[in-house]
Amino acid sequence: MEQFLTQFAKIFPELNLALGTGIMVFARMLGLFRFAPVLSAKFIPAMAKIPLALILTVICVLILKPQAIPDKTSLFLGLLLNFTFGAIIGFIANCIISAISAGGDMINTQMGLSSAMVLDPTKGTQTSLLGTFFSYLGFYIFMGVGGIYWIINAFLKSFTIFPIYASSFSLEAIINLDYLIQITSNVLFMGMQIAAPVLLATLGQDIILGIISKTAPQVNVFQLSFLFKPIMGSLILMWILPMLVNTINEYISSYAPIF
Repeated sequence: MEQFLTQFAKIFPELNLALGTGIMVFARMLGLFRFAPVLSAKFIPAMAKIPLALILTVICVLILKPQAIPDKTSLFLGLLLNFTFGAIIGFIANCIISAISAGGDMINTQMGLSSAMVLDPTKGTQTSLLGTFFSYLGFYIFMGVGGIYWIINAFLKSFTIFPIYASSFSLEAIINLDYLIQITSNVLFMGMQIAAPVLLATLGQDIILGIISKTAPQVNVFQLSFLFKPIMGSLILMWILPMLVNTINEYISSYAPIF
């Protein structure tokens, strides 16, 4: 086998360089497809993802300049590091969408809809109704503002930061830790911003019901809360939804420079 590969490299040197580069690029592309928003959605079948990854790999190889494989290069280590680096890019992008979904989960809990769980085909797990709604809303806005273009652009830039055949990389030199901390902390911070109007309204409603329970103990406040909370939350959510769309749009657009 080794003799065949040696003879193949001598007879077709350019094709050998392209194949070696393509294997590494494909590994990095698979890492990106595993974690990146939209691209990692489980409702997209693997039979569609793999051909798309192959097409993008061919395009990237044509854009990049194929390099000769350095001596004593471990193929397994190279594939593992490239997959890991692609997964890091996808994880950072996915954190931005996760913040939007977290806001929907907070609203869902505060409205008393915790028992209403549905299967989210994008994640393959049971999620809340409003969490799924905001997750899809984040996907559509992300694609609308050019998020997929940002991810592909970041993927191409990654080859200048971490070469194809590099055997090691420093995480601090590659990733701005301040940005990483900010993005991951925004899962809670941005989620609270999205859910704040509904949280405040339902909190005021709880205070009013608490006062009623003290002044008129015969009123079953516990049952009234199950009736009023979903109605109040839905009305407020319908009222502020256009403003939430603008807020989410600005939030996603603010992270365009990191790509």
